Amino acid sequence: MARFAALQDWLLWQEQSHPRQIDLGLERVAGVYASLRPAQPDIPTITVAGTNGKGSCVAFLQAIYLAQGYKVGAYTSPHILRYNERIRIDGREAGDAEICEAFERIDAARGDTSLSYFEFGTLAALEIFDRERVDVRILEVGLGGRLDAVNIVDPDAALVTTIAIDHVDWLGDTLEAIGREKAGIFRADTPAIIGDANVPDSLLKVAQEKQARIAQIGRAFGYLKTAAGWDWWTDNQTLAGLPLPALQGEHQFRNAAAVLQAVHSLQARLPVDAAAMVSGLQTARLEGRFQLIQGEVPVLLDVGHNPQAVSTLLEHLSAHFAGVAVRAVFAMMKDKDIAGVVAMMRDRIVEWYLAPLRNPRAASVESIASLLNEAGIGAVNRGFADASAAFVAARQAAKPGELVLIFGSFFLVSEYLSQFDQR
Repeated sequence: MARFAALQDWLLWQEQSHPRQIDLGLERVAGVYASLRPAQPDIPTITVAGTNGKGSCVAFLQAIYLAQGYKVGAYTSPHILRYNERIRIDGREAGDAEICEAFERIDAARGDTSLSYFEFGTLAALEIFDRERVDVRILEVGLGGRLDAVNIVDPDAALVTTIAIDHVDWLGDTLEAIGREKAGIFRADTPAIIGDANVPDSLLKVAQEKQARIAQIGRAFGYLKTAAGWDWWTDNQTLAGLPLPALQGEHQFRNAAAVLQAVHSLQARLPVDAAAMVSGLQTARLEGRFQLIQGEVPVLLDVGHNPQAVSTLLEHLSAHFAGVAVRAVFAMMKDKDIAGVVAMMRDRIVEWYLAPLRNPRAASVESIASLLNEAGIGAVNRGFADASAAFVAARQAAKPGELVLIFGSFFLVSEYLSQFDQR
């Protein structure tokens, strides 16, 4: 008999049943997976890790393989509106019943092994992809790489996007330490695609120690912007006249180039023609990343929550909203570099609206206000009953020609979309 009938009941129980919200390590989750699948299915798999850009790379990969006609399973986290977003088949969210049935099988297989919320979700995704007999799995690492639950699967290609300071409590507080953790997804004699030209030595060292087949942007592959679009090159091959990536931002050229390299590395097993690559670049979609909602006063949503991500946000504002006054609704998790983000955005935002979040990990409005005060920022609004009140206040204060920016957290963007725009 199933423990629960409704997805929300399963999720609430998972959040409370394991002693730690984040519990890195592979032994428990690998053991349960072996009970579920004594022989792992031979499904071509691409694992994506990195500090920023993972979601974009998964979106490009999914769109390209779909355009070629493959059946694609994509696993991402966190979700923005619905848990179901994390597990997709051909772009379709897995249904409640489908996920609940997977949870039931996992619950039966785990015995007395305790699993975290994320580990349950990872196993559910793998279960569903196997039962759906997908042609390719695209798996996004949740945190780090080496000890992340996704790493129980041996990838056929591993892609690391960027390395920056984030999640220091779990990954370390230096780029070298974080690089070692991200490199944990690499495997011997397997493509290791690196989508950043400047990475810590530790990432390359671990890749070499593992005898992975390293392909780093700027060396083994790269891109060149042209008047007509852009060109991608690798080895003795070039794809010229590519359309601009559908996902906006200068960094998306790097992400798209790394994705094309991953696709190229698997051509022998998963052939993809140039037309599908072009189509995928043009049709990839991703909520919450430079997502613009038009109106008399447009609203820009961005889930960027560390200095590296916010630097790309600043580039985007300079490119598309130069000279436009920005009013920002802001919240961040307390384990993030809030002071670093504030320092970067202080001269770009004319007024701040601090949104309270109903999340135990969220930084308090008072702590953020204190950091803004220390940075010499006076135009700060707080005291809102909830995030919705902060959204309304910012939109009412904004004048035509200005921009409302909602940024700093997946949870904040989720709050906005769930209340004001569910397209």
